Formats: sequence, C-alpha cells, structure tokens
Amino acid sequence: MKSWSQPSFPRLAKAAPALRLRDEHTGELEVVPTNDPVGVYVCGITPYDTTHLGHAATYVTFDLAIRALRNAGHDVTYVQNVTDIDDPLLERAARDGIDWQDLAQREIDIFHADMEALRNLPPQHYVGVVETMPRHVEVISRLVAEGVAYGLPVDASEAGQDGVQDFYLDLSTQPSFGETSGWNREQMVEVFADRGGDPDRPGKRDVLDPLLWRGWRKGEPHWDGVELGPGRPGWHLECTTIALDHLGMGFTLQGGGTDLVFPHHEMSAVQAEALTGKSPFAHRYAHQAMVAYDGEKMSKSLGNLVKVSQLRAEGVDPMAVRLVVLDHHYALDWEYTDDQLESAKERLATWRDVASRAGDDDADQLADAITAALADDLDAPAALQAMDAWAADHVRADAGPSARVTDAIDAALGIAL
Repeated sequence: MKSWSQPSFPRLAKAAPALRLRDEHTGELEVVPTNDPVGVYVCGITPYDTTHLGHAATYVTFDLAIRALRNAGHDVTYVQNVTDIDDPLLERAARDGIDWQDLAQREIDIFHADMEALRNLPPQHYVGVVETMPRHVEVISRLVAEGVAYGLPVDASEAGQDGVQDFYLDLSTQPSFGETSGWNREQMVEVFADRGGDPDRPGKRDVLDPLLWRGWRKGEPHWDGVELGPGRPGWHLECTTIALDHLGMGFTLQGGGTDLVFPHHEMSAVQAEALTGKSPFAHRYAHQAMVAYDGEKMSKSLGNLVKVSQLRAEGVDPMAVRLVVLDHHYALDWEYTDDQLESAKERLATWRDVASRAGDDDADQLADAITAALADDLDAPAALQAMDAWAADHVRADAGPSARVTDAIDAALGIAL
C-alpha cells in the first residue's frame, strides 16, 4: 500500500543527543536501544472515520521520536499498518449504506492528506491487512500446527458454510503473558470486552484467549484460510505478522495510544513469542495519552471529535494544529479547547515573524536546546518554550531571515515556518 508524500527534512548542523524514553514498568528514563537500523512500529488506523486530534497526537508523537532518532544519526525503518478489514469498518459501512472497501479507501485518503498537512514523516512500509492476507493465514496455521492454538465451531445460524471455525491462541501455553503490559488479570478482564475482546465466547479455554481467525459469518467478507477454512484474521494477529515480516523479533520501539497497552500490544507480543520462541517482541514501548473534548475522551463512538480535516477545511494552518499537539507531553492526558488553537496560531505567527528577520547568530544554541528537550522523553513542551525564549530575545532584530533556525525547527519539530 502506498504511503503519503515525504516532507522536507533538513539535516541538523550536529547530531542530536541519544533519545531516552521513560520505561512504563520502572518509571526510569532509559536510552532507546539503537542497533541500526532502528525498527519502529506504530499501530495504524482502522479506516472507518476521519482523523481526529487524538489520532493526530499519536502520529505526531511518534513522528517526533523518529525525527529524534534520525537526528541522532540513526537509520530508522518505520512500519505502520492499516487495519482495512475489521468489525468497526463493516458496521460503519452497513450503517451508512456504503461498500466497506469504498469507505476504507475514502478514509485512508483523508488520513494521508492529514498526515501530509501535519508534515509527519511517512513510514517506509505502509501495510494493509487485506493485501497481506496469505501471510496471516500462514502464521495462524503455524500456531495451530504447533499446538498452541485451538478451533471452536461457529454457530450454524451464523456460519457462512458448514464446518466454519474460529481459532484462538491458548494463553496457557504462554508463560510470558502479561509481561509486556505489566497488568494483572483483574485489570485485563475488566477492559477486555470494551477493547475488542470476546470473553463470553462459549468454549474458550481462557476468557482472555485472543482471536486469531474469525470464521466466515453470513454477510461478512471472507478469505480462503486453506486448512483454517474461510474467514479473516484477528486484529492483534495482524500487527504481529506485519511487524515480524518487516522488522523481525526484538525491534526497537512499539508505539500507539494508551488504549492499546492491553489487549492489543500485550496480545501482539505474546503471539510473536509463541511463533518465534524468542523475546522480546519490542525492546521499548511508548504510548500516547488520551485527548479529551467536552469532558470526555475524544472517540468515534461518542462522536465528540475535533477532526484535522475539518480544521483544514476551515482554513486553519496545519502547523497551528501541530503546535496544539506539541504543547502537551505525550504521556499526560489533556483536553482540547478552542483557546488552545488560538494560542497556537499566535505562537506560530510570532515565530514566523521573528524568524523572518532575526538572523542565525544563536541558531546552534537554539538547536541544542530543542534537541536536548526532545531527547528527554520527547519533552515537546520544553522544546516549544526554548523556541519561545529565542523569539522573545530576538523580537526587535533586523538581521535577515533565520535560515538555520528555520531548518532546525523543521528537522526537530516538523514545523514549517
């Protein structure tokens, strides 16, 4: 699947410091392992609705991480998936009376336009589930053959044909289960159903066993699963397969929202360990905190969305939208207000004005301050404050355009002045 276009990415005058991220289990800042090429996997969209600020925050955050790694001199292999077949997509298509493939393509196109407007660096590997279906079938079949997965018959009233089965990973065969998230069983059971799980499925050996293959149901799209029978892969398995195929076991950084800590990232990891007999799936995990609006987490189900495409259609500069996101640390929940957007517009205008006439005398010091902030657990708010201080110090300057400052802001923060 084709990704979006590459924005400009100037080189910094000197290498940025090594990126440190806070370990989610210990709370300690640790240098991100960097055996080149550095592998980064960020969970992509399920394309049934348009990019909102919560999505934008996730992809801007990991764009910052990729920039920080590249600015530190590392080669980065960036992979992102597209969940272009899943229950929410089918449900939305049925509700709106549109073909599910047409809906998916429409939303993917909007997502690409939003990512380009926000100036996020594109992944080298942008991979859809549908286009890689044979690999998912192969991976699930291996798990079944190795005795770590089991089948359950689909109720005849739902099945698309006789003998259809669902397949699940048997978590009792995986002693590492729970290590990735660090959650206890009570926490897992509490959220499993709300996050795509099916704890009430009759016959499951453990209520938390993840779905690997959903057998063909009447009225649903399906693919040839060979020995598995017709159906389609489970959500968690899709990311396992795509990450292993493009990055291998033990890649550097897995990213996504905090709502993916469990079950998605936990299940993706344990499935990979079941397949390879190795660990870890990823050396580091980082998760974007939730973005709220009108007092609730921004979500498609609630409909309390501030959409990037809508803001763009209203004439809002995408760089102001990016600044709204960057003004919040990725690990802290925050709530969007219209006032934040107005402040971001003013900040952007000030930066552009000063950069047009301040010259480059302090460009190296500014670049050092910004890259140091970003190397410290992606502290984007501190990086913005460094730029604010530079602008305040040069507000009366008249030394010509600040070309090196502009390049530094572009390379480190993805902001075009």
